[in-house]
Amino acid sequence: MNDKSETLASLSHEERRYAPQEDLVAQANVTQQTYDDAAADRLGFWEKAAERLEWGQRWDRVLDWDDPPFAKWFVGGTLNASYNCVDRHVEAGNGDRVAIHWIGEPEDDTRDITYAQLKDEVSQAANALSDMGVGTGDRVAIYMPMIPETAIAMLACARLGAIHTVVFGGFSSDALASRVLDCEAKVIVTSDGGYRRGAPSGLKPAVDEAVAKVAQEDADLVTNVLVVQRTGQDVEWNDSLDVWWHDAVGGASTEHTPEQFDAEHPLFVMYTSGTTGKPKGILHTTGGYLVQTSYTHWATFDLKPETDVFWTAADIGWITGHSYIVYGPLANGTTSVMYEGTPDTPHKGRWWEIVQKYGVTILYCAPTAIRTFMKWGSEIPEEYDLSTLRVLGSVGEPINPEAYVWYRDTIGAGKAPVMDTWWQTETGGHMITPLPGVTHGKPGSAMTAFPGISAEVVDDEGTPVGDGEGGLLVITEPWPAMLRTLWGDDERFKETYWSRFADQGYYFAGDGAKKDEDGDLWLLGRVDDVMNVSGHRMSTTEIESALVSHPKVAEAAVVGAADETTGQAVCAFVILRESALQGGEEASDDLIQELRMHVQKEIGAIAKPRQIMVVPELPKTRSGKIMRRLLKDVAENREVGDVTTLADSTVMDLIKDGSSSGGED
Repeated sequence: MNDKSETLASLSHEERRYAPQEDLVAQANVTQQTYDDAAADRLGFWEKAAERLEWGQRWDRVLDWDDPPFAKWFVGGTLNASYNCVDRHVEAGNGDRVAIHWIGEPEDDTRDITYAQLKDEVSQAANALSDMGVGTGDRVAIYMPMIPETAIAMLACARLGAIHTVVFGGFSSDALASRVLDCEAKVIVTSDGGYRRGAPSGLKPAVDEAVAKVAQEDADLVTNVLVVQRTGQDVEWNDSLDVWWHDAVGGASTEHTPEQFDAEHPLFVMYTSGTTGKPKGILHTTGGYLVQTSYTHWATFDLKPETDVFWTAADIGWITGHSYIVYGPLANGTTSVMYEGTPDTPHKGRWWEIVQKYGVTILYCAPTAIRTFMKWGSEIPEEYDLSTLRVLGSVGEPINPEAYVWYRDTIGAGKAPVMDTWWQTETGGHMITPLPGVTHGKPGSAMTAFPGISAEVVDDEGTPVGDGEGGLLVITEPWPAMLRTLWGDDERFKETYWSRFADQGYYFAGDGAKKDEDGDLWLLGRVDDVMNVSGHRMSTTEIESALVSHPKVAEAAVVGAADETTGQAVCAFVILRESALQGGEEASDDLIQELRMHVQKEIGAIAKPRQIMVVPELPKTRSGKIMRRLLKDVAENREVGDVTTLADSTVMDLIKDGSSSGGED
């Protein structure tokens, strides 16, 4: 296939537009002038953004790109991330401002932590870790539920110059052990357990198993396990290793002086959660990461720290939690919500109850959650006062247009703009996104690169595609929060991210994208999820969006399955909306054909699914991403592969046993 327009077919079109509200435009943090300034002087733009932070010593050089792909930002500058997130707000007289409204899953379990209180607790944790021998450059693994101590432990590490690696609390002991071994963490911070769907769930047992596995490789590596008492459940105890948080941290001094570190001092390692092979440890350093996360948080959400209540409904174990629960919001001195539980515990209005109670003004969540709320029906959020919401955000995967419109209309009262953000663990912060006071939003489009970011869509040879064409998304210039390398593996870093377009020096994100007729960007998901149907390379995202635009469909996942005639054929798995199910709608042949013809009408005959299966649920990881490879196993009648990373491993049994399907007539 030589025609570059066929790098990735761009099939769907969106005509709806949403202009920003006049009152928002009048007070917006970012204007068109911001884009113009960044285009005129990219490095000068980031230098000005860096001045929003407190530096021990100012940098000598904004960017060192002398040895690509190894970047150094704010060369010669020194700072402390913990000081920037906590102390400076107290010193500025904002110690009484709430930093975190924490809400546990049990409804009466809440804490409001001010910046002054946070400073004391972070200082105590830093002193306790220091007493355990943790110092500059040491690694600390954090395996915790969504409780304040998770953020406190991260900030305590940053205060000491120790490097934290947060491992999502839903991962197995094997996953924890592999990460501890790879980065050689000497201390593990955990809790006895957490709450999940109304019941306590243990974490300490998995840590005990992981420590035993680590000891088989290196008996002297882990020196302490620091344990928060969250649920009160019984746990095994090793007096030579285990230490209670309330003893070690609670008894420590609240006085601690943070040290200034080089801008390129490592801040954290975050491991990707692949199901095979050695996990990749993404290394982020201090200066550039904090500059970009704090500035994008302020700009993308039009943040007003004095009045906004910001809620990222994600887990701290993922990069979204690092950048937009901990470092970005706290560096900006705003008030955030942190919620421990699930959206439907103890009832399906839990999120909206929280928005109403705390006056949340900015909500940032995943399209998976939005589509779940769509499935449950608009009548649930309509029971609550959501009038405080003024900006909405979406993160984790491309948001399909119908979910975008539902989110804006039902949750945002038809006024709140939706910031459909594209970025990655590797990028550290927002890269492509609308901006509230500038963008005329298009449902489903991430729109344009953030000011100071250089993004392009190219064909297989690295040549930019034209408007209305699809291809591969690349970043053409270094950016402040970029990953610096893979922990202990520079060669894998270069091979994974920079080899595809080595001649051009582009970072390849692994995602497909298209430019619409206006040149705006639409993310089409991982290139791995592209299907080749009769020579046309099509994105699963576009077909899924077409299916969800049908009024009876709540969620859809599409895979390409082997086909003797077309090479691959489109196979779809759909979840019906509860309103359709309550109306007695069955997964009849008539409904299947209706959905197939709907896709043909929306996109074209080439995209019409060969087969549609109505299922009760989709296989998702704990971060909400759909595991399409497992659906491909079902579509091709193979034995289902590894399900250990799923949030609920029984889902695949439900799909195999409970699906109704229909195909070609």
